[in-house]
Amino acid sequence: MNAQKILSKDPKMKMLVDSIPASDLHVPGQKSDLREYLVSSIISQQLSTKVAAVIFSRFIDLYDKKFPSNLQIIQTPSDSLRGIGLSAQKSQYIKNIAEFFETHKLQDQAWPTMSDEEVGELLIKIKGVGKWTTEMVLMFGLCREDVFSSGDYGIQMAMKKLYKLNLEGKELQQKMQRIAEKWRPHRSLACMYLWAWKDQ
Repeated sequence: MNAQKILSKDPKMKMLVDSIPASDLHVPGQKSDLREYLVSSIISQQLSTKVAAVIFSRFIDLYDKKFPSNLQIIQTPSDSLRGIGLSAQKSQYIKNIAEFFETHKLQDQAWPTMSDEEVGELLIKIKGVGKWTTEMVLMFGLCREDVFSSGDYGIQMAMKKLYKLNLEGKELQQKMQRIAEKWRPHRSLACMYLWAWKDQ
């Protein structure tokens, strides 16, 4: 049974599957460099897509338009990072990512052999990388098919409206997780539909 048929067993989700063309979904694409995805996630936090793209482009310009090595990032003066529009906190988080990858000698070829839980537990040790970021890495960076982000603001807004949930905080997230159990093992795709529906 294909993913859409499994999601369509939930009548509310079936409405989205039937009304949203696949071309409107945020389709994840395997990232060749997970560090790059993490750094771009940190840069884009709390920024519009447009502003985040400008700052990421300036970041790449610092290194001759190529994504830098860990050591290049570590050796970049914090003032240079702040000069392209990054806050002091984000500048430090980006350095934390580089230091973590350098210290742990993390190689991209290792990620496919790790479970979602193992990836999450490892990345969350980096100061500045939280649960939401690890979920986005799993979904968009590693193309994992069964990731659900109950803490994502967009998904919360969509599910509150779609399922008429008059809840907040922990209660809301627990209810969302119970609803999302019906979507296994395609919860990532369900998130894509919820984001697309919200954007409409």
